[in-house]
Amino acid sequence: MAESLLLGAHVSIRGGVPLAPARGHAIGANAIQIFTKTPNQWRDPEITPDIATAFAAALDTSGVRHVVVHDSYLINLASPEPSARARSIKAFQAELRRSTALGVAGIVSHPGNFMDDHDDGIQRNADAYTECLEAVPGHPQILIETTAGTGTALGRTFEELRALRDAIGASVRSRIAFCVDTCHIFSAGYNLVEDFDAVWEEWDAILGLDTLACLHLNDSKTPFASHRDRHTLIGDGSLGERPFRRIMRDPRFADIPKILETPKGDDETTNDLRMLALLRSYADEVQNPGVA
Repeated sequence: MAESLLLGAHVSIRGGVPLAPARGHAIGANAIQIFTKTPNQWRDPEITPDIATAFAAALDTSGVRHVVVHDSYLINLASPEPSARARSIKAFQAELRRSTALGVAGIVSHPGNFMDDHDDGIQRNADAYTECLEAVPGHPQILIETTAGTGTALGRTFEELRALRDAIGASVRSRIAFCVDTCHIFSAGYNLVEDFDAVWEEWDAILGLDTLACLHLNDSKTPFASHRDRHTLIGDGSLGERPFRRIMRDPRFADIPKILETPKGDDETTNDLRMLALLRSYADEVQNPGVA
């Protein structure tokens, strides 16, 4: 079973985007997540035709079958400050253009920080997504990511995510899907350890399992409902191994790309190799009746 799953990790683009697929191959990944630029700088490089061609050629020889992009950490599409919001919209449109040039499946995007009024923030965020998608037509979806609910960050509840999607323009709403981060939803108050099935039943009732397009598999350094975004290695945190065993064996998630964002350690490969081997072992376990 494990070999058929889309499984991998976030990999570096140091030296250029075309080098990322080889880094995926080095850890045995068939799915990767990348940045298309330095995530904590506003500078927006272009993906030239030569870069796009080199990236496609590298993918062809790497064994990587699925790529998602993560957007810049600086973008805040819910900002109430006009210049900051305008800069964020411009940057997100550039993310869409780069992702289109690379032919990736989607862009994982953190909802914004509303900073003043919650409902106004959701509307600003939705309007900005709509404006960006209308400005850059094409295939890549926006995969809105669940958040831990720190401060005024949107996306801490399934209801907030539903409200955000519903407020996005109908003409582009089909390009909206979601990315669930296990650390984030556990920290936000969804107990994947004790109430695994109930969490996913709630997701299905509010958002629909068909909207789930990516999973970030991260354990949490902080306790349940801490509202803190602190990733750690699978099995080393407050989630423990059990929810990840369930995810890897659950047929509902079989076709969903699963991406690690856990600490790399002293090099780019050792921890990812170990974590991916562990996840594959969960998928290949023979489940005994009554054992989760």
